[in-house]
Amino acid sequence: MSPNAKPPVCKIIDYGKYKYEQSKMANAAKKKQHVIQIKEVKVRASTDQHDLDVKLKRVVKFLEQGNKVKLSVRFRGREMAYTERGADQLKHIAEEVKELGKPDKMPKLEGRQMIMILNPLKK
Repeated sequence: MSPNAKPPVCKIIDYGKYKYEQSKMANAAKKKQHVIQIKEVKVRASTDQHDLDVKLKRVVKFLEQGNKVKLSVRFRGREMAYTERGADQLKHIAEEVKELGKPDKMPKLEGRQMIMILNPLKK
């Protein structure tokens, strides 16, 4: 590939082979990357301690795998008067897993649902 030479010199390649090698390199790069997923764990404002511990184990497992966790609390009917209980539960979960993940979004009320997102910490 020398355009300044007299006469100009070029290389003829097999385009099919070139495309094949490009796709192989793209697949190899794709295998090495890790796609972060968002896993959701739902709790209620009236969820008892043992049930909260079970959900907490699931959150820990998701964060150890390197996935983001979306915690959501749904309020029904009269529970809307006790939104602070839901916020307390989300903050409690965030405190329990502070070694594995940190809150990306603090608890925020959106309609009848309170949402918090936890990011995994780098290893």
